Amino acid sequence: MRCSVVAVGTELLLGQIVDTNSSWLGEQLAAAGIDSLFQVKVGDNLGRIVTTLRATLNDADAIIICGGLGPTHDDITREAIAEIMGVELELNDEVALVIEQMFTARGRRMPENNLRQAMVPRGAKIIEQRRGTAPGLICPVGDKVMYAVPGVPFELYEMFERAILPDLLVRSGEASVIKSRVLRTWGDSESGLNERLVGVINELEKVGNPTLAFLASGWEGIKVRLTAKANTESQAIELLDVWDAKVRAEVGEIVFGVDDQNMEAVVLQLLRDKKMSLGVAESVTGGLVSGRLTAIAGASEIFRGAIVSYDF
Repeated sequence: MRCSVVAVGTELLLGQIVDTNSSWLGEQLAAAGIDSLFQVKVGDNLGRIVTTLRATLNDADAIIICGGLGPTHDDITREAIAEIMGVELELNDEVALVIEQMFTARGRRMPENNLRQAMVPRGAKIIEQRRGTAPGLICPVGDKVMYAVPGVPFELYEMFERAILPDLLVRSGEASVIKSRVLRTWGDSESGLNERLVGVINELEKVGNPTLAFLASGWEGIKVRLTAKANTESQAIELLDVWDAKVRAEVGEIVFGVDDQNMEAVVLQLLRDKKMSLGVAESVTGGLVSGRLTAIAGASEIFRGAIVSYDF
């Protein structure tokens, strides 16, 4: 099962809103063992949305579409889906009633354009809305499927977990898990690490699973990410353990942490293990080092204080 994500909204392209939905969905799909091919952003233009969805659907078995289900004139995801399905939009009386009752319960008048949210492509299945007004959609396209969900994160999360993920797993016909492990390194460049690990990389290219990638992260160092896919979580972890050991055999002396372990947390733990304390004197950094240290819970056990001065 290959599932891509398309985020709809011109505000995403303009940088007015950061697209956190796609990254969250990527994480959830990986945890469920569903391959995510593309994450695409497209503006509020009917022609471009249709073109993007068609192109994405060519390579994927499923698409999750985020946004464009609101009540205003620029919310046109439904129209784009209907065009791809080759059907008309129809007013769903049950959805319309739910929206009307929601406004009534809040003592507010419902603007007429809110009924746009009750327009559903013929043949689509409704995902009941429990946190807002716009329902989600499950839209079959031949043997493929498009899911449409609101762009509001807490609405999207709930619909994905309740309706979309179970449907994807049924369609996939298999249970699998994708797990990643990030080895954090310091002391070599990205190209230098690649050179050290060329033997491991060549071996991985032959077996195909897990995969290895580099991520340069500024003062967080160079990250080496291993990603494994297996039938169960324990099998995926076993795979990661094997290749973690192979990577460390080549670069072990510069691996300082794993996954969320940053440099300051590791330093504090090493000092704690040695029953040592720490004081800092900073100049050009302007308190950056002490600030990072004190951001770690429990730092007060080790950190005694700092002097921040440009003139000693």
